[in-house]
Amino acid sequence: MTNPFTLSFGKQPLTYISRLEQTNEVVENFSSEPANCMMYMITGVRGAGKTVLMTSIAKELAEDKKWIVVELNPELDLLEQLAAKLYNLPESHVLFTKAKIDLSFFGIGLSVEGGQQFTSIDTAIETMLSLLKKEGKKVLVLLDEVTNNKSLRILAHSFQIYIRKELDIFILMAGLYENIYQLQNEKSLTFLYRAPKIHMLPLNTGAIIDSYKSIFDIDQKSAKEMADETKGYAFAYQVLGYVKWRNPEKTLKQILPEYEQYLEEYVYQKIWSELSDTDRNVLFALEGKEEIKIKELRDKINMSSSLFSTYRDRLDKKGLIDTSKYGFIGLLLPRFSNFVEKQR
Repeated sequence: MTNPFTLSFGKQPLTYISRLEQTNEVVENFSSEPANCMMYMITGVRGAGKTVLMTSIAKELAEDKKWIVVELNPELDLLEQLAAKLYNLPESHVLFTKAKIDLSFFGIGLSVEGGQQFTSIDTAIETMLSLLKKEGKKVLVLLDEVTNNKSLRILAHSFQIYIRKELDIFILMAGLYENIYQLQNEKSLTFLYRAPKIHMLPLNTGAIIDSYKSIFDIDQKSAKEMADETKGYAFAYQVLGYVKWRNPEKTLKQILPEYEQYLEEYVYQKIWSELSDTDRNVLFALEGKEEIKIKELRDKINMSSSLFSTYRDRLDKKGLIDTSKYGFIGLLLPRFSNFVEKQR
């Protein structure tokens, strides 16, 4: 039997824990008449399950025939991609052909005799969206691993215009906190601050326990020990399951070194490379502890309360630390304290 767990990013695993609350929130808000919002931004640390959540939402909406789901590559020209994909989709191509939409100027489709030739991609998309709206269609645009690049800024500006004209286009984007933060800080894109955001929280512990119990046919105590080891981190849930599946006779303690190695090589090294020296010093000050008093930590690194608040908030939004317990900070990711100590 195939291992139901995966170490791969960017696709929905065979086995995963659903985030029902967040999925239902987006689906309901996008589907209501009129829609409560037209955009959601999903942020979280690497491996938190952003892509899986986005895929789940898209699949649920796509079950309704009135939704057209289009996934775009954020590194390429987004408006041209959107126009091309809308034009070439079987469910919309017939409509645009009847309307004699001519996008040959952009290398999309063939020249249409007596057709409406567009030389502005913005105007072309606007016309296409208007035609789709008359047919009762809604367009969902998916953007994964977004960065603050020119193409995305242009799309965001155009999106504002489409919304003002009451066209039925929706955007669901996912990215690391720092990339989303940079994008919404653009002077002309402050409307993104108002877009609702989903910050990826740890998975439901009970759901992880039930999953491990079912797949490995183990008792509640053993499943809970495994679940606790993941700390609700989505990628850790996959890694621990993956390693256990390959080593069914080994105990949890025996597979932990391999589990930890996968976490470090697949995620933690990349996370660490993207931290500033001060971010790292804050983490070093934990000295391998899972939790520490904030005052004790500040004293160790000789940092003022106001300056520390800046770095604490940043590490919190990056999904690396837990600030929910008053006066303390702790590490969110499993075995990350061990990794930090190895970087000294």
